[in-house]
Amino acid sequence: MSDRLRALVGVGFCTAFSASCSSATSDSRAPRDEIVGGSSGHSGGVVGRVAGSAGTAGTSSIGLGAGGAHGGAAGSSSGSSGASNGVAGASATTCTISVIYDQSPNHNDLAKSPVAHWLADGGTEANAGKGKISAGGHTAYGIYVTGYSDNVAYRNNATKGVAKGDQAEAMYMVVDGKRYSDQCCFDYGNAETSGNDDGNGTMEAVYFGSDVTWGGKGDGNGPWVAGDLENGVFKSDKGGWQSQSLMVPSAKSIGAAFAVAMLKGPSGNHFTLKGSNAQSGGLTTMWDSVRPSSGYSPKKLQGAIILGTGGDGSNGGTGTFYEGAMTAGSPPDSVDDAVQANIVAAGYGH
Repeated sequence: MSDRLRALVGVGFCTAFSASCSSATSDSRAPRDEIVGGSSGHSGGVVGRVAGSAGTAGTSSIGLGAGGAHGGAAGSSSGSSGASNGVAGASATTCTISVIYDQSPNHNDLAKSPVAHWLADGGTEANAGKGKISAGGHTAYGIYVTGYSDNVAYRNNATKGVAKGDQAEAMYMVVDGKRYSDQCCFDYGNAETSGNDDGNGTMEAVYFGSDVTWGGKGDGNGPWVAGDLENGVFKSDKGGWQSQSLMVPSAKSIGAAFAVAMLKGPSGNHFTLKGSNAQSGGLTTMWDSVRPSSGYSPKKLQGAIILGTGGDGSNGGTGTFYEGAMTAGSPPDSVDDAVQANIVAAGYGH
């Protein structure tokens, strides 16, 4: 039997990215029709598939409920939007998230990672219950990653519409602001299709954590937003391995229950980092200038999408991911601000 769990909030998270949204990923909420091309099929699309272990009632799906509200139809084999929250059979077993469905027209779905350099057996699926929160008065689920422990990792090496070479892109993610580590790498973004470290500039992903070894120390004690551009988790135009002595005062610590981490990667020698409290206020710009030297411009992107690890499967990062989006092209600051306002309106933690 296949049961369906209908998930979270009726406000879209690809706001104003419009047709440039190359990937829109969430286990917490789904986009409005007008945000991803106007097709009602996208608004009602499944967000994630939750698989029960042996002896449970098959699989469940996380998606948008009727009217845009996240409620659980956990005992309804019809998949209609129900009022209760929870995963079918969760009291008797552990349920894992087997597929995270892309809500953009490109359908760049994420499944557990295949073999990568630091993932000899590939990735594992996230426990659906560990990242469970409330948002907008309803239950939501996150991708719960613990460094050097569970090897939770999602990846798509055969994407459509994701930036390659030196093409422009942007990305953001909403994460648990209190779950992070100083290890590499809790990332979301563009990575190598090989699963290996293919050299400087072959990936561009947003990172959240308190790393100093690969990118220096920001203001305060972290966590910080950084850009994993391969062989460095950069908060500025300097960094790389053994950069503990580097100070980057523009990289402000984010002390929030839920945080937004954003990276903008236009073509050419420039990148931007922004971060915020996902529950209130606006974005803070942490870096808005040139890229690191030595092979980081022009970019040499390959177009895979990763979640939870580095481009080569580096599995030391800790965090919980709730939603994210990637664009083809780098939108203006006004769009960044609209995305932030949309996230705040979603009501994370409430």
